[in-house]
Amino acid sequence: MKDTLKTYSPIDNSLYVERAFAKEDEIQLALERALSAKKNWAATPLTERERYCTAAVDALVAKKDEIAKEICWQMGRPIRYASGEINGLEERARYMIAAARDALDPISLPEKTGFIRYIKREPLGLTLVIAPWNYPYLTAVNAIIPAIMAGNVVLLKHSAQTPLVAERFDQAFREANFPQGVFQYLHLTHSDTEKILRDSSINYIAFTGSVAGGAMIERATAGRFLSIGLELGGKDPAYVRYDADIDNAVDTLMDGAFFNSGQSCCGIERIYVHKSVYEHFVNKAVALVKQYKLGRPDDPETTLGPLVRPSSVAFVRAQIEEALAQGAIAHIDSRDFVMDQPGSAYMAPQILTQVNHKMRIMTEETFGPVVGIMAVGSDEEAIALMNDSEYGLTAAVFTQDITQGVAIGEQLHTGTFFINRCDYLDPALAWTGVKNSGRGCTLSAIGYDVLTRPKSYHLKTINRERNLP
Repeated sequence: MKDTLKTYSPIDNSLYVERAFAKEDEIQLALERALSAKKNWAATPLTERERYCTAAVDALVAKKDEIAKEICWQMGRPIRYASGEINGLEERARYMIAAARDALDPISLPEKTGFIRYIKREPLGLTLVIAPWNYPYLTAVNAIIPAIMAGNVVLLKHSAQTPLVAERFDQAFREANFPQGVFQYLHLTHSDTEKILRDSSINYIAFTGSVAGGAMIERATAGRFLSIGLELGGKDPAYVRYDADIDNAVDTLMDGAFFNSGQSCCGIERIYVHKSVYEHFVNKAVALVKQYKLGRPDDPETTLGPLVRPSSVAFVRAQIEEALAQGAIAHIDSRDFVMDQPGSAYMAPQILTQVNHKMRIMTEETFGPVVGIMAVGSDEEAIALMNDSEYGLTAAVFTQDITQGVAIGEQLHTGTFFINRCDYLDPALAWTGVKNSGRGCTLSAIGYDVLTRPKSYHLKTINRERNLP
């Protein structure tokens, strides 16, 4: 068994972080501290929780530039974009802090003579957050801040690719003077993570990752009847109608497909374009993508960084090569991108046409800088193809007819529907998925429902005058 966690930077494959994995006694101590803290934290007034959480967010924002460099080196995000992660964290965290005021209020019922009735929302207890590397702060904050605001205590297990994120959260909560045990993190092996999943002290699990990872969590917790939130990825589609603003569609969809080197659970992985504008769309998309600069992410001029590791490149290339063998056409010459070298984590972007749903590139999550584009003849054909997937996280339609766009959206099997945008989380809206994209919900006022349990109060008043002689 490995004794240390080692993070190799995709920039140059150098060892960037090394940490000891938590030992058994450290794991037990963390669980004991959480159990000791949860009663007092649940009783802490909401205004106090808000003060603590706001201070922690302030502490993270104050270190935005340092954090951006760490994101760049840990997972390869171009430095020109890396600080945007903390901007997004701030937006989501501050929204959810404010939303808690109404979302956690008791529910009062209409007056009923002789009775007082209301419903309170009680915290679940200890929340285990398992977060991924691709948007390491955004995915984590979706669960951490709402869980703590709801009166839960949190234990964070972050990806081995981004361990400094867990440490930055911990530092921020310490600077905010959080009570001991309310927030903790552990660097864990896979086997120790599974042990914690089965521990009776865990009351809720928030997981973002692969379908296989979600299945492992369900197996490990079977029979405990735990509440589990799972965000498991997608193969998100977009449809460009004949009446779309093509310039906006190209700019938005290419960014949605290639930002973060395509390593986004809600990134655009397949595009359907009405045949009347198909050629125009493809030509503009190819011209735009050819302008990307693939390079070291610590170079401010770089617009497309490496994938997280060389094995990810091999997986994406296998999908592309298989599609080409089945008749797909590639529009980008990788030789034009000098950093695209065999065995490295750097990979040129790619646009494929003449694709179909017999190809993995259009059905299996790719998580890399490639997108397939198909021509369609009607809205009905586009809807059928967009729904032909085991995933359902987001879907987008580009059109100037909002009414018709909404009518299409109502027929799509998806958690979030966009018109004329994509690949974005609005914290006021519920973030959820259908099918293999997961279950549960984060963000919005609804996100607090999964972090609390309802407790009903049914009080009968007694008129003492009736008992007098």
